[in-house]
Amino acid sequence: MSTVSMADVEAARELLRDVVRPTPLEDSRWLAGRVGGRVHLKCENLQRAGSFKIRGAYVRIARLSEQERARGVVAASAGNHAQGVALAASMLHTKATVFMPEGAAIVKEKATRAYGADVRFAGTSIDDALLEARAFAAETGAVLIHPFDHPDIVAGQATVGMEILEQCPDVRTIVVGTGGGGLTAGISLAVHHLKPGVRVVGVQAEGAAAYPTSLEAGRPIALERMSTMADGIAVGCPGDVPFDMIRQYVDSVVTVSEESLSRALVLLLERAKLVVEPAGAAAVAALLDDPGAYEPPVVAVLSGGNIDPLLLLRVIRHGMAAAGRYLALRVRVPDAPGGLARLLSELAAVDANVLDVVHERTGSTLSIEEVEIALQLETRGPEHCERVLAKLRESGYSIAISSN
Repeated sequence: MSTVSMADVEAARELLRDVVRPTPLEDSRWLAGRVGGRVHLKCENLQRAGSFKIRGAYVRIARLSEQERARGVVAASAGNHAQGVALAASMLHTKATVFMPEGAAIVKEKATRAYGADVRFAGTSIDDALLEARAFAAETGAVLIHPFDHPDIVAGQATVGMEILEQCPDVRTIVVGTGGGGLTAGISLAVHHLKPGVRVVGVQAEGAAAYPTSLEAGRPIALERMSTMADGIAVGCPGDVPFDMIRQYVDSVVTVSEESLSRALVLLLERAKLVVEPAGAAAVAALLDDPGAYEPPVVAVLSGGNIDPLLLLRVIRHGMAAAGRYLALRVRVPDAPGGLARLLSELAAVDANVLDVVHERTGSTLSIEEVEIALQLETRGPEHCERVLAKLRESGYSIAISSN
């Protein structure tokens, strides 16, 4: 198995010096208050092409021979690696073909095409797309640029770890979202060699968590199925190269729910004014789930910010619901003039914001004198929800709480 040395990482850092921007490390007071010490956000969502992926992709392609680059490169990705490969290939004057799974984010597809790549769709997962990319490479001679399972890729991603240690010399814990493992492996490698006392924690989505089982087995184990909104870390099987390093250098790998991911994304929008994709919010989701588990100073890596606006809208609603800020209920009122106005005035009295109202006048359980009103309300959180419900019950309304 190929290994990655610090000499490889330092060479990658020099190679990337005029290619990537050192992304900012932002203080997060709202997270610090929960963790009980300093928390910083490593903003790779502000990197060129919207994620850390340009680092590894550029290093891999730059190290190809002229003959290899003349044959072109091929990649498989749900979006971020696709954009990194497409941008790196354009900078290095190489033709890029990218296979994306059906349903990949439109914004990522369009950005990949805008960088000059030929985009093709294959299957429903990164693993399906990777099979097609391998077949394309065998047929055409194009060089496969794997999203995570190659020493050059890991060496490029490791430069994120070097930057973190330079920007926050006293960091004690680094938390990073983990899919195939290239970024997590790279950061852990750099930290192990440069500051071995720092704890590194990987974070996976519950519905695509291949690492916990694989680490327990001592070898990469493929998942039978995956389901998560975090397409950037939806990888069915760890790569051999990153797995070996993660097994050696990463202290633990935790999982987070879809609700935690969406809640973290919403809070990053509201409190940090940062747009991230669900995978990019994984580290923050882990901090919110168990803030006492991470010794400060903590650096949470925001790995990417490429998110389709429609998905962002859905995730915001999901995150607000997960945080108890949406209340869906059905209320029965007399079917008489002024009935709805009275109900709305009761809601206004407790500062509930009405998002949607639907009248239903027919139903097997409704009397002819009643109407049922389905309401979607925005609240300030669980305590406010309870005040709204208490007010309506106190006013004599019959209430049924609905799923959102």
